[in-house]
Amino acid sequence: MIRVPVLDKNGKSLMPTKSSRARRWLKEGKAKIVHNDLNIFCIQLLVEPLLSDTQPIALGLDPGKKFTGIGVQSARFTLFMAHLILPFPEITKKMSGRRILRRARRGRRINRKVAFNKRAHRQKRFDNRKKAKLPPSIRANKQLELRVTKELVNLFPITQITYECVKAKGDKGFSPVMVGQKIMLEWLAQVSPTNTQQGWQTSMLRQQLGLAKDKKNKDKQIPQTHAHDGIALAVSNFMKFEEFHTANSHGRHWVGKAMVTSAPFRIIARPNLFRRQLHFENPVKDAPNHRKRKGGTVTPFGFRTADLVKAQKAGKTYIGWVGGYTQTVKTKNVSVYDHNWHRIGQFSPSKVQLLKRSTRLCVAS
Repeated sequence: MIRVPVLDKNGKSLMPTKSSRARRWLKEGKAKIVHNDLNIFCIQLLVEPLLSDTQPIALGLDPGKKFTGIGVQSARFTLFMAHLILPFPEITKKMSGRRILRRARRGRRINRKVAFNKRAHRQKRFDNRKKAKLPPSIRANKQLELRVTKELVNLFPITQITYECVKAKGDKGFSPVMVGQKIMLEWLAQVSPTNTQQGWQTSMLRQQLGLAKDKKNKDKQIPQTHAHDGIALAVSNFMKFEEFHTANSHGRHWVGKAMVTSAPFRIIARPNLFRRQLHFENPVKDAPNHRKRKGGTVTPFGFRTADLVKAQKAGKTYIGWVGGYTQTVKTKNVSVYDHNWHRIGQFSPSKVQLLKRSTRLCVAS
């Protein structure tokens, strides 16, 4: 049975309740609906609760390079599952483009007709060989994971976070998933008590719980790809594979118990925004001296980039996020995208209705 997050009058998270009880409280005027960035149905009490005691609730994080699985679990119920689409590929692409443009500018500035020691080379401003900072692509991944974790901590009284640590296989000695683990654990420790677990331990517990794992196509947006691993990580706070010794035998067995139930599942991504630029990198073919406008977060029609909207065209209704606009003498269109940031279509501004202002998160069921 699906459980509904509950907040008290001051916004502090309480134990989730049954959906039928939540509907009764709303009908009796004892609670109201509150909105959150993860689009989870949540209520806030308008009266003092009879009991404010909470039970242990754990959050499991299964990080990856392109996708991350999240699960929230108590001893008796599964409360939430999520599949995070990480911005790693898009950030890498933008950084590569920036590097190419920067090198081209520096190449145009240097006068190669003079001696090398007289050329206008810019001196380094800092030692860029220390590699002490996180790469932008890894930092964006970790910040999205942290953002979603903080939202869940505000909705559920989470007492423990379990994070899966990764070790690279083979002789390469490097994996993008490994980078940033240390700083991520430091960030999580500031949110809630945090522990770690190895991947083989997660696999054993997932099989013990009977949760399916799709290893062939990991980009499928279903619980079987990554969210089930997040549930297994969370359950590890209630079940352990421990050694036992008796007079006649010894070995290992499972200690503890947890119930895996149905729960809300969300697909969460970050909108692929572009910073405002004066023009595109390359001029238009039919107008060499004119360059198109690129990027930005505002439109002349009252919408902002990544606003959740409802658009209509040819008798059909679409739900998506604003990704840009086109304005010429003859046409005015608003581009609407889905959570994968694939364009659904272009719509007339009069056919687009604002549902929710941008939260910099695209959440789909």
